[in-house]
Amino acid sequence: MLPTTRSDYSDLLLGTEPFWREHYVWLEACGYRLRPRYHPDWVPSWITNPKKDELQCEDALSNSKYKIMDATRISDGTFVTLKPLDTTVHPHEIPIGLWFSEEPQASDPSNHCVPILEVLPVPDEPNRQIIVMPFLSSYDKPRFDTFGEVIEFLRQIFQGLQYMHKNNVAHRWRRRDFNSIIPVSHLTRTQKPVQYYLIDFGLSRKYPPGVHAPLEPIIYGGDKSVPEFHIRPDGVQPMECDPFPTDVYYIGNVLRTDFSEGSRFVRRKLGFEFLRPLMDDMVQPDPTLRPTMDEVVERFDAIVRGLSHRKLRSRVVKADTHFNWYYAVTHWFRKVGFIIRRYPAIPSY
Repeated sequence: MLPTTRSDYSDLLLGTEPFWREHYVWLEACGYRLRPRYHPDWVPSWITNPKKDELQCEDALSNSKYKIMDATRISDGTFVTLKPLDTTVHPHEIPIGLWFSEEPQASDPSNHCVPILEVLPVPDEPNRQIIVMPFLSSYDKPRFDTFGEVIEFLRQIFQGLQYMHKNNVAHRWRRRDFNSIIPVSHLTRTQKPVQYYLIDFGLSRKYPPGVHAPLEPIIYGGDKSVPEFHIRPDGVQPMECDPFPTDVYYIGNVLRTDFSEGSRFVRRKLGFEFLRPLMDDMVQPDPTLRPTMDEVVERFDAIVRGLSHRKLRSRVVKADTHFNWYYAVTHWFRKVGFIIRRYPAIPSY
């Protein structure tokens, strides 16, 4: 049963949502407007208009499972992402993120670290700050249409991680931390090239110049398959590892599970055998045998140079997908149109 008084509607907020309601007015004064659901005087639209179906109402959408929040920058209407941080738990995320957001790093085309637009200290909470970032989408939404689009995704992510490593920063993934600027929904990535970002530097570390092969405590993230995290044949449980080869493993394993081989959650995509030799080396059980990101980028570039335009413009198809004349014909017409209009096979941002 729904609450019957105006002040009780806050009870509909779940999980982390009350935090945003409590800070709605302050954030608006900072220049960022949250959705109506978090306004202190919010009354659900399906209450004010009983003809509305609650399931179709924008303010019925909950964000209770995630700490991050979407907002609108009042000055220009731009959508942004707000992420609150406890700096006692993650003291490195803001300094590292700000360093990559400053010049000359910010203008370097090899830098694919998500820019921090602003840092907002939360009133009366000295250990909590909110970072403001661009509004992003998961890297695999919408789906990849062509091999060239996948190649461009991998190029940017490889290049971005190489840039971090060149600056002596290890990412140390907690999960698959790369997102993209959302393209116009009815366009493919070939028509509207996408910029991809590495995100979430809560576990990242920046080392002084000259420090090589640092040892860091093992932290289990979303990918628990990292070989150096597990008990060795001699029965010893490792407690530390060099995070740079581990970064290489994480990226290689994404290539393996999201494209080449699939996983229990993602169906394998056909036609990526040309990347297998590189992928196999990136996920070597012995971290000392893995290539560096410089070597990964060099080998990847050589692989891409060997791909034909026909291959790059071919459609990405998941395994066990039944042939569909409609998709095949529409892709063919789309491909011909792209060639006529001279859209590049690899849609670089």
